Amino acid sequence: MRSKELSLSVKQAIIRLKKQKKPIREIAKTLGVAKTTVWNILKKKERTGELSNTKRPGRPRKTTVVDDRRILSLVKKTPFTTVGQIKNTLQEVGVSVSKSTIKRRLHQCEYRGFTTRCKPLVSPKNRKARLEFAKQHLKKPSQFWNNILWTDETKINLYQSDGKRRVWRWKGTAHDPKHTTSSVKHGAGSVMAWACMAASGTGSLVFIDDVTADRSSTMNSEVFRTILSAHIQPNAPELIGRCFTVQMDNDPKHTAKATKEFMKGNKWTVLQWPSQSPDLNPIEHAFHLLKTELKGKCPRNKQELMTVAVEAWQSITRDETQRLVMSMCSRLQTVIDCKEFATKY
Repeated sequence: MRSKELSLSVKQAIIRLKKQKKPIREIAKTLGVAKTTVWNILKKKERTGELSNTKRPGRPRKTTVVDDRRILSLVKKTPFTTVGQIKNTLQEVGVSVSKSTIKRRLHQCEYRGFTTRCKPLVSPKNRKARLEFAKQHLKKPSQFWNNILWTDETKINLYQSDGKRRVWRWKGTAHDPKHTTSSVKHGAGSVMAWACMAASGTGSLVFIDDVTADRSSTMNSEVFRTILSAHIQPNAPELIGRCFTVQMDNDPKHTAKATKEFMKGNKWTVLQWPSQSPDLNPIEHAFHLLKTELKGKCPRNKQELMTVAVEAWQSITRDETQRLVMSMCSRLQTVIDCKEFATKY
């Protein structure tokens, strides 16, 4: 341990006794300090003319350069590792540091803990199709996106769960495949709903249970066509006007022959959409707003869930839908940037 610093009054006493021609041994004995301490203080006074204590650089670092590299290597190799796991790994090699120290070292290397972006698991073929779609539509004017009626289905849980994970990464690398989690569709304990929206606001929110004959959430081409005939025609003219384009993903019931003939018979233009691309669809983020609003509610059964879900959907403002639709350019640019990032690294 470092010895206690002498007070300024003791140092001044040493100088005063020295001026009285007292020897160092007598000064040390009189003040109860070591002879070397008296000698060092006299030398410092002679050299600098100061008696104040030198400012200390702070507590010594708990980690060496090698330890810092080991922490960084662990995060680069396994971005989803936790601070606790890093601490345990360091203890195995004889390095005992706190979680706060590990976080500081990562922050000094510009690593921050973020919630992972949930990205669809995309095959190479569909990845190529997404890139082509992004390049073809990147320069489309805002009016093009304003004329689109965005549609999709979503599952609404009675008990919401965000399923978030945290990951260590640099800024600007949120969409790197190493830093994202994959999502797949799953069901049970919930209600399925179909909805539409445009830049000018939200349209209908339809529950599949109310459409099917057996009151189930199973949706096929026939049920889908029933929903389209009942809700596309009234929603599109109200939200957009007579000239509109319908957006749908490539779910089998959307691409079925009967569905295509139905769309053609109604003379509705359909936007050619790349498969496995829910992250490009603004309505997915509108669904996120809906489910976020539901987290503050406590529905006790499916009927109450449907009621509060409709209220939450209708509460989404025009400014929010406009902002989501106008984000299409940045969404498409992200697809292009991710391809360049993967090629580069």
